[in-house]
Amino acid sequence: MNNSKNNRDSDIQKKIDYEIRMRDGACKLLAACSQRDQALEAAKSLLTCNARIMAYMSELQRMKEAQVMQRVARSHSDRMMSLQSYTMSSDAGPMDDRLPCKGKVAISDIRIPLMWKDTEYFKNKGELHRCAVFCLLQVGGEIYDTDMVMVDRTLTDICFDNTIVFNEANPGFELRVELYSCCTEDEFSAGSTPRKLASKLSSSLGRSAGKKMRAAMEPGGGGPITNGSGATLLLPVPSVPGPKYHLLAHTTLTLAHVQDSFRTHDLSISGNEECSYWLPLYGSVCCRLAAQPRCMTQEMMCGYLKVKQLGGEPQGWKKIYGVLKGTNLFCYHRQEDIEAKVEPVCTIAINKETRIRASEKDPHSKTQSISISNQYGGEDVTHTVSTESREDTQRWMEAFWQQFYDMSQWKQCCDDLMKIDMPSPRKPAIVTAKQGSLYHEMASSLPAPSCEGLLLQDNAVSAEIRALLSSYYNDSY
Repeated sequence: MNNSKNNRDSDIQKKIDYEIRMRDGACKLLAACSQRDQALEAAKSLLTCNARIMAYMSELQRMKEAQVMQRVARSHSDRMMSLQSYTMSSDAGPMDDRLPCKGKVAISDIRIPLMWKDTEYFKNKGELHRCAVFCLLQVGGEIYDTDMVMVDRTLTDICFDNTIVFNEANPGFELRVELYSCCTEDEFSAGSTPRKLASKLSSSLGRSAGKKMRAAMEPGGGGPITNGSGATLLLPVPSVPGPKYHLLAHTTLTLAHVQDSFRTHDLSISGNEECSYWLPLYGSVCCRLAAQPRCMTQEMMCGYLKVKQLGGEPQGWKKIYGVLKGTNLFCYHRQEDIEAKVEPVCTIAINKETRIRASEKDPHSKTQSISISNQYGGEDVTHTVSTESREDTQRWMEAFWQQFYDMSQWKQCCDDLMKIDMPSPRKPAIVTAKQGSLYHEMASSLPAPSCEGLLLQDNAVSAEIRALLSSYYNDSY
């Protein structure tokens, strides 16, 4: 148990270290970018890395606190626990300390309607306001981002075609959807903002002071500068130059919002029309939110059983290989039929309306029979199965009770298996129309000592960025 906890701590720490390296790479990308789209993608990566770091650190802190609480509770529970054998109830299974299975939660077809003014959309009047937007989606420690979309008054909806799948969700999950926006009218080239500020201030400071100020604002420059009277000027030097994304809207989706269909949900909007990153949101988001609990997709129990023939003699038992999966107990002739995709001999429903009971123990028998009752067309139909030992009976009963518990927690997600389309591999985000990706642009430029802009003169730093970029494109979450 301790080794498992230590391994999990180590895994989370490795994730934190990885995201820190990615964050450092994103910062260097921002400093190297000379084109707007590249800078926007790098800033998006920086925000995503920071969000993941915070999520992992929170998860690590929760784990540490849970470990302390477990150590305190263990001393008390050791005194209270007794080594009693498991006793099955004929009407209900034990629910003490039971945990529901995990599952996949997928969000896709995200559409956010816009509400432009008539003069802007229909008459095409006014300044063309354009923003770069993307969604950040989080369930627990899992965080993903959508592609970046350019939005202006020619669009009536913000559309994200990504399918985001969370693989370790609990039925009590909270899926937070955050919409980030960045105005694209600013200048995004490396160092452009401080240089632009320096140019505006130099005329009022005078030629001599202006030259000193511009030198201080250049990369590598530093230290305070003074005006003619000797007073120190405190100039804003951003830690990470480049575009900045701002939270524009958000919402939180839970199990209650899961439906195997396209639905509309309310959005909480941040900011106002005075913000540069503002977009006229309608106040809602449309999406498809689906879930697949593992009890619906994986074999929860399997093994050989004997099934009593309906309407047959007491000796009319048939040996089958049973598989408990989803809302059915599938009965095959033999185990090999599963891989051969042979149709099962029969299928017994196991759903929220099913009643299962273990028969009274027969002192002359090594096994107990299990009765599975369902209603078909208003009539009760009971299937009776038995195992080869009482231990097997106990395991099957435990599997049935766990299945019922999972269904009670995942609710409508266990009525039918919802379809989830697995996301296609993400394409490299930082691309340009003529020059290809920033990675290839930098890599091809490294040997030329006189290049400016994207080329960094320090070969060691360039090699580090090249490695980070390669990891950025090859690794996936």
